[in-house]
Amino acid sequence: MPFPDVVFGAAYLRWVLHLITDWRAVIAEVVRIVRPGGAFVANLGAYGGAHEEIRTRFEEFSGYGTTPVGLDWSGAGELDAELDRHGATRRILPPAYEYFEEPLEEFVRGIEEDRYSWTWPVPENVRLGAAAEVRLWAQERFDSLVGSHRSSIVATWRAYDLP
Repeated sequence: MPFPDVVFGAAYLRWVLHLITDWRAVIAEVVRIVRPGGAFVANLGAYGGAHEEIRTRFEEFSGYGTTPVGLDWSGAGELDAELDRHGATRRILPPAYEYFEEPLEEFVRGIEEDRYSWTWPVPENVRLGAAAEVRLWAQERFDSLVGSHRSSIVATWRAYDLP
């Protein structure tokens, strides 16, 4: 990162480490730019409810996995271990609930338009074919994709006090 050493009092990352193959290098940079005694807060992200069902169904229809190229959304233990290696002290913060209220149509359209990192490696013809199948399945499963759909996930934020 284009910042001097120990210039910030804190840093946070939300839903980004899954996008970066060498996510450990990002953690090393965070440790470098945050001053001693500063904090680093992270949320790895997650899907839940209808969004998770749709993502899983896309995986089945496309034949492509949706595992992130970087740190998996369930990789909190790996993140903890990496920050332990840098001498950080871990704090688990109370769960926070994130609520989403959007038509499922928007999520399916995102698959069609290649918005999600898990669709990027899928060839366009395969992605669009799987998205069409997902759309039909989701319309049957959820009755309607156009109405507002409320879903929630437990957002686990982790805090690390840097040495």
